[in-house]
Amino acid sequence: MINIAKRNLKIYFRQKSTVFFSLMSVFIIILLYVLFLGKNLTSSLDANGINGVENLVNSWVMAGIISVASITTTMGAFNVMVEDRVKNLSKDFFSSPIKKVTIVGGYVLSSYIVGFIMSVITFIAAEVYISISGGEILSFTSVLKVLGIILISVFMSSSLVFFIVSFFYSQGAFSTASTIIGTLIGFVTGIYFPISVLSNSMQWLIKLFPLSHSAALLRQVMMTEPIRISFENAGILRVNEFKESMGIILKFGDYTLTPAMHILILLVVGIIFFILAVLNISRKSKRV
Repeated sequence: MINIAKRNLKIYFRQKSTVFFSLMSVFIIILLYVLFLGKNLTSSLDANGINGVENLVNSWVMAGIISVASITTTMGAFNVMVEDRVKNLSKDFFSSPIKKVTIVGGYVLSSYIVGFIMSVITFIAAEVYISISGGEILSFTSVLKVLGIILISVFMSSSLVFFIVSFFYSQGAFSTASTIIGTLIGFVTGIYFPISVLSNSMQWLIKLFPLSHSAALLRQVMMTEPIRISFENAGILRVNEFKESMGIILKFGDYTLTPAMHILILLVVGIIFFILAVLNISRKSKRV
């Protein structure tokens, strides 16, 4: 498993275009934020008399970007598996004495490592941007929390993407899926706009999408200090109203999801899609 993962990692990082396009969605969101979204969000919050708006918005957006990176980079890493199928190398693997679980585990492990590394790099870049913009660097404890969230988020993302990619046997289908996911991921994660400005159906879609729970967790950690500064003289009701409107906390009816619930959802979704993907791969490999 380790050797297969090493081989996949070498192939992935050797293909510079694959690495670049894995982060394309991240670049697009940053560009949209710098050119359009940032000004709109900042001005609307300024109008409500909120202090330290720029740091508040920066932290909100960057937390969302980190969550997006966990799924787009793992998608890029699974390009190796699709290429192996196109070149019929996967048939050779499954016909060899190597156990199927070892082969599958190698693909998943390499994707997980890629997703974690690239998400951490995105997190570091986000912290640098926030610092340059006048914000404060997270405390050591908060950094550890973010890294823990990234670990769980990448697990869920790699399992979800693994399941999707398990159906692809052509580069064209994979490229199309990558483009669609990269385009829609920002919308279904609630990164472009505060969740409160969307319709009820869209709000439900965002809340049901697993990656939104990763974004919520990251925002709760990364925005603790900015919220404290911006709402220093505000009551708890106004703070909670702001958190709900921005997707920092997610509610179903009157029930507010706790951090433990977010983590449980990510883990359960990750396990379910991993099992489904393994079953799908095993079913198809029997035809080899």
